[in-house]
Amino acid sequence: MPEVESQVSVYGSGPATSDIEVPAKILVIDDEAGIRESLEVLLSLEGYAIVLASDGEEGLRMLDAEAYDLVLLDLAMPGQSGLEILPQIRERHPQMPVIMITAYGTVDNVVEAIRAGAENFVQKPWDNEKLLADIRAAVARHRVEEENLQLKRTLKQRYNFSNIVGKSDPMLRVFDLVAQVAPSRSTVLIQGESGTGKELIAKAIHTNSPRKDKPFVPINTGAMPPELLESTLFGHVKGAFTSAIASKKGLFEVAHGGTLFLDEIATMGMDTQAKILRVLQDRRFMHLGGVQEIQVDVRILAATNVDLRKEVREGRFREDLYYRLNVITVDLPPLRARREDIPLLAQHFLDFYANENGLAQRKLSNDALRALIDYAWPGNVRELENAIERGVVLSSGPVIGADLLPGHITGRSFQDALLEHNPNSSLFDILETIERRIIVEKLERCNWNQTEAAEQFRIPLSTLNQKIKRLNIEIRKRGRE
Repeated sequence: MPEVESQVSVYGSGPATSDIEVPAKILVIDDEAGIRESLEVLLSLEGYAIVLASDGEEGLRMLDAEAYDLVLLDLAMPGQSGLEILPQIRERHPQMPVIMITAYGTVDNVVEAIRAGAENFVQKPWDNEKLLADIRAAVARHRVEEENLQLKRTLKQRYNFSNIVGKSDPMLRVFDLVAQVAPSRSTVLIQGESGTGKELIAKAIHTNSPRKDKPFVPINTGAMPPELLESTLFGHVKGAFTSAIASKKGLFEVAHGGTLFLDEIATMGMDTQAKILRVLQDRRFMHLGGVQEIQVDVRILAATNVDLRKEVREGRFREDLYYRLNVITVDLPPLRARREDIPLLAQHFLDFYANENGLAQRKLSNDALRALIDYAWPGNVRELENAIERGVVLSSGPVIGADLLPGHITGRSFQDALLEHNPNSSLFDILETIERRIIVEKLERCNWNQTEAAEQFRIPLSTLNQKIKRLNIEIRKRGRE
């Protein structure tokens, strides 16, 4: 796939400017004229735009005056040292990558520089190829971070899509369609594989509609038995069923004036479908056990990861409800069809989970990024998010390597890794560990929805719950759709 090769070459395997239209601008801060001249010649031949500063104070003034992609900073300089200048760069330009250069590369200096936010540490005399590889990787990561920030600003200004990331043609078409349909009252059917972000799109439609100041009420219709689902949607009167000890409003009333998002709409039973159809037609319903009609003003957004037309043909979904829901359809592309968005999405989740866990900014190694781009992503954006969260939580430094990604993404056999680390394990221990890993990975792909995971395993939910208890699997909260 050409787009994959293009992204990989940006991240360290091709010429410095092969995939970057505007030459990257690098600021060299070093008090030795010979070092500055050597770097200028080396980097200019690679296509970079080079600006030179003879001390830290001059370098800071240049950084404040114009934008750069990278700073090469000498450690030992008269006046303020590189270690004194580095925190000032971090404070003024938090996203700016800085590579330290020194002839005095002690362990303490390296540790202090990395803690202060240095991208890397290069010792004089340097190896040209290694230095260029480090610079290519740092510049590429900085470009992705800046592109991500700019993309978010653009989407926020144009669409108010603050939590959706994407620049690929399929996603831009989705954004344009959402911007068109959001101001209307029309029902919208959002279709896409599990984990593609259907709820985020529904929220974007609501946020950009005249109903934005009213409730947005989501419900996963596949996570409830029919009786509980109907009570949750329509409410009930006291005594409507055994446990109905008091009257209760349903979500249609809660969402009055706003938007009700029905996720996994295909899982609803035929009786519930008939009641939903009536609300769509008449804007009226009754509480379970009630006799009084209630009128509501609610916009319905629905989502499914199955082919509803096939469900209609096979008699599992009402045809009249299908046409009522399918006024406007938004088709979300799977992640494998928008691979150019993977670096942007990965950076988005890196920033989010580093901040959520109180960690310094995290970045992906070249090998890790290549593995992400090459992977097929059956679990789509949700699976990518889970992989990045795992890498952030397990990382001990600023760079997340491929070894911190799940084995099925990098292609490394889990069984091989298990035997390498546990050569004396019994067959029972090995099988139990493999079973635990398979269940955890399935739960991660299903966004920790145990009902969905049990269906994909083709086992009863009770059986899956027994295995979860036996294997001491800690159930995590469900993430974002």
